Amino acid sequence: WLLLFGAIAATYLWRAVGVLLAYRIDVYGAFFQWVTCVSYAMLAGLIARMALLPVGPLVDVPLFCRLIGIAVGLIAFFSLGRRPLLAVSFGSVTFIALVSVVSA
Repeated sequence: WLLLFGAIAATYLWRAVGVLLAYRIDVYGAFFQWVTCVSYAMLAGLIARMALLPVGPLVDVPLFCRLIGIAVGLIAFFSLGRRPLLAVSFGSVTFIALVSVVSA
């Protein structure tokens, strides 16, 4: 019981400290802008690598299917308010539809 309550106290102590310090964090500051840019760059790099240097079953998919999916995702990203989730969703759905048509 002592270990259980010790673990609970340690967990909630750091959560309480986080809550107390959270109001001082500027989410529009330079650090968070940098984090956002790095996350977008990582996502773009992973998508580019999957499209240009595929591995596994993706090797059998024609290049034009992968590139059209990326193009649709980019168009969605810039036309729908720079929302990465929507852009990846549109690109993925387009890619899946193209692969379904080509392989049928």
